[in-house]
Amino acid sequence: MNLSDIGPVVLVGAGKMGLALARGWIAGGLLPDRLVLCDPNPSEFATAFAADHGIRLLPSPIGVLTQVLVLAVKPQVIYDVMAEIQPVVGSYTLVLSIAAGIPLIGLSEGLQTERVVRAMPNTPAQIGRGISGAVGLKITDGDRQVADALLKAAGQVLWFDDESKIDAVTAVSGSGPAYVFYLVEALAAAAQKQGLDEEQAMILARATVTGAGALMDADPTPASTLRENVTSPKGTTYAALQVLMGPTGFAPLLDQAVDAARRRSEELGRA
Repeated sequence: MNLSDIGPVVLVGAGKMGLALARGWIAGGLLPDRLVLCDPNPSEFATAFAADHGIRLLPSPIGVLTQVLVLAVKPQVIYDVMAEIQPVVGSYTLVLSIAAGIPLIGLSEGLQTERVVRAMPNTPAQIGRGISGAVGLKITDGDRQVADALLKAAGQVLWFDDESKIDAVTAVSGSGPAYVFYLVEALAAAAQKQGLDEEQAMILARATVTGAGALMDADPTPASTLRENVTSPKGTTYAALQVLMGPTGFAPLLDQAVDAARRRSEELGRA
């Protein structure tokens, strides 16, 4: 499905992730007059984006025809937001939510519709390199095509038949960019302890992580094989991996971190 065939799309919440999606939609062919941004306190970036593309920017969607409603607000306020905007949702409206942890049943009850898709994109969507997990248990094939087209404007999309998997998606890819950014911070800090200055350490750490990511993106070889290719027997990388792959190393720490994020996603859904 082409984005030019979709709309009107009403985006509620013009924060970083909402704007990242909106930029992808416009770049992908969604017509500006078919997009409405709604935010009671828009940032200067949202205001500038709307002005640059001739997009309506409103404090509320009340009174606006809504073919597709995209909820990009924080989970802590989403139930209040849904209570306010429910009147714009009709039998013709598809709802797409990217609020972490909020289950389909909560969205369905809050907006009084079963045409709901729950998705979790991540911040690389800002440059079109994101990945989203999505689930919609009571939607039509046409609804899925629309949601898929909107999410693909920001990167890859994985669809699930089991909603509980979305909490795991949130913990892995939704929160995952922060884990990678922290890896860069930690690697740079370790470099400074080895005598490099702060600027040198950060340049090396950033370039190493982004370069390794680009190599993995370009080469379909399994990550484990790519790791082995860098590791000479008894060499420097081998010595480091004995620490990172030890019983208290990187894998168990990451397992704990992902589990904590998944449990917090579930807690948000019960709040």
